[in-house]
Amino acid sequence: MLARYNRGAFPTPPMTENLENQSQDDLETHLAQVQSLLARMRLVEELVHRQGGPRQDLVENLVHKQNLAELQRKLDQLHPADVAYILEALPLDERLLVWDLVKAERDGEILLEVSDSVRESLIQTMDKAELLAAAESLDTDEIADIAADLPRDVIEELLTTLDAQKRALLQSALAYPEDTVGALMDFEMVTIRADVTLEVALRYLRRLGELPDQLDKLFVVDRDERLIGVLPLKRLLTTDPEASVAAVMVEDVVQFHPEDEAQEAAQAFERYDLVMAPVVDAVGRLIGRLTIDAVVDYIRESADADMLSMAGLKEEEDLFSTVWRAAKNRWMWLAINLATAFVASRVIGAFEGSIEKLAALAALMPIIAGIGGNSGNQTITLIIRGLALGHITPSNARRLVLKEIGVALLNGLVWGSAVGVFAWLLYDNPALGGVMALAMLLNLLVAALAGIFIPMTLERVKRDPAIGSSVLLTFVTDSMGFFIFLGLATLLLL
Repeated sequence: MLARYNRGAFPTPPMTENLENQSQDDLETHLAQVQSLLARMRLVEELVHRQGGPRQDLVENLVHKQNLAELQRKLDQLHPADVAYILEALPLDERLLVWDLVKAERDGEILLEVSDSVRESLIQTMDKAELLAAAESLDTDEIADIAADLPRDVIEELLTTLDAQKRALLQSALAYPEDTVGALMDFEMVTIRADVTLEVALRYLRRLGELPDQLDKLFVVDRDERLIGVLPLKRLLTTDPEASVAAVMVEDVVQFHPEDEAQEAAQAFERYDLVMAPVVDAVGRLIGRLTIDAVVDYIRESADADMLSMAGLKEEEDLFSTVWRAAKNRWMWLAINLATAFVASRVIGAFEGSIEKLAALAALMPIIAGIGGNSGNQTITLIIRGLALGHITPSNARRLVLKEIGVALLNGLVWGSAVGVFAWLLYDNPALGGVMALAMLLNLLVAALAGIFIPMTLERVKRDPAIGSSVLLTFVTDSMGFFIFLGLATLLLL
């Protein structure tokens, strides 16, 4: 056998040409046009309803169909990714109206493009037959991407409709945990043997006619399907056709295993400027490939998740979800914030007598806590980024701690002195100014240490450092800031 072209479970869906590089302006224009059509549809139908008449129902129905037809024509012209963008930007009632107008054969492509929360709202409106049809229009790896949102009975019936090879591929894709290479890989591969010439390889590619997307190399395998190298397309096209694949192929290949972490794979793609890379099993057999589009999607989704986590949101939230669901999504970290705020308030309560004797302390406390929190956030952002990129290791952690302590000391001396002078001049009390300067210095040191050790501790216990770090940091800098400032004031001023 010369080669193998494995296109996964199903043929790749046709894509609208010349629309793959839409700018943000184009997307916003499409959204504005759809919103305008929806608004005009409501306005016209309200006017027709108010006019009344003997055949009002017939007229209203006719006008409604005309408006829907115009909106459908607009949607038919758009790429599935653009339709997904529009659906995410519409309130639920308008979203479902637009979704009903999407042609059934495009349902799968659009479900693949929308966010998880919006996909869930769309799937709830579809019956079993519609979901099966949508899933069957996708490749095996794409079905795996949306499988978590599909009802169990739909997945079970879908598995029974697939042939043995496709069913095995889907079950394999579903078996890998999220955030692993196996969950991101696809099965569209072109393989070739090492003992044929480049001319033979070119003839084979011409016979295939259609090639997988993001294809920049062919995988060279032996008779047991073990990967032995890759043949870059540029070498295939520019080298003497009489040369053998073995003479031209690259043997030093960046490759992954399905159990590898997706984050590490993404870093490798960035580091080595990869377009695609092979995925092999424990004995080196080629089982799939990882492509740049899957990696970019993963990076975007991870960044979105980290941003939401740092804001205290448990999960991705539909912009137009119900009030009840949105409120529940925010409860956990609000509860944690409330608990930490109570602790901070008890720290202040322990020094009520000192505050009563020197009212200026109450006015100056927020400055210490606020500056500490800001400085700690700067440190924690750098640490989380370093952990995500793999730049922080046990061998360099000590130097990193010393560096951040040095930064905190310098900032504490500079800005503590400035705050101390401000307090001295404002209250004509040099001792109070000295307490402010010392408290600022100490709280910046605490903030730096918290900014380093909170995310590093979360990383060590296998938790995402982005989740909860900012809440814990605020708790530490507020509580310790109040304690340090009020404690020093009690000891030195009263």
